[in-house]
Amino acid sequence: MMKFVKGALLFFVFPAVMLGIGFFAGIKAVEFFYPGRVQQQTETPEFYPETIEEQQPLETDFDMDTQRADVMQESVPQDAGMEETSEEAYVSSGIQEAASSGETLCVDTEYVLEETDIINHTVVETSWKLPDKYVGMNREQFLAAMESYEAFPPLSEMERGFVGLEVLSFSRERVVVQMNYQYLQPGSCFYLAVQNNEVVVYLEDMETIYINTGIKLDSLPEALQLEIIQMMWVEDEESLYDFLETYSS
Repeated sequence: MMKFVKGALLFFVFPAVMLGIGFFAGIKAVEFFYPGRVQQQTETPEFYPETIEEQQPLETDFDMDTQRADVMQESVPQDAGMEETSEEAYVSSGIQEAASSGETLCVDTEYVLEETDIINHTVVETSWKLPDKYVGMNREQFLAAMESYEAFPPLSEMERGFVGLEVLSFSRERVVVQMNYQYLQPGSCFYLAVQNNEVVVYLEDMETIYINTGIKLDSLPEALQLEIIQMMWVEDEESLYDFLETYSS
């Protein structure tokens, strides 16, 4: 039995010992013949893709949010700031226009009339002191006053041939109004008639009033009154002015 055990030990133990001795001898031989290779392998371990991926730091939620913000900032066009500035300028100009429309006329406002002959296309410009009734008016109020004037012009303006007007400019410093006239041209003859007990002079068409004389009908001789009531014919301009010089007070 002892012989059998000794034989088994020799059979297994001896080869294992010899294998260990051979492995150790092989390592020493490599170190002896290839010293640089063994040192490089010892100091610089070989990395594989899996190892590199494991060593790279994971992106946190904060880093991802920062990257998104950077991308969004880069995607904004540079013209956006300019558009915003232009929009602000447009709003500012609108406010300035609204403020300018609130300007009112004052006693120092220059009142300019451009009297335009629409037949001969001539213009005569005159500057006046602003009438008191327009002082303190804003643009809307002044335009309303001019519309009323145009609808119901004074008789003296109608006699001059007034046909309309237009407000060309309005500001606190200066107002310009274009007055349009169709000036009446005297014809070869005239007619005297009566309106409200006053003598008026008509052109040869017997419809257009040329002059309001201001002469009272009842101040004239009775025979002349009858002629005027029936529309007295006047030969020419010289005869007309002789009549006016004779009976005007």
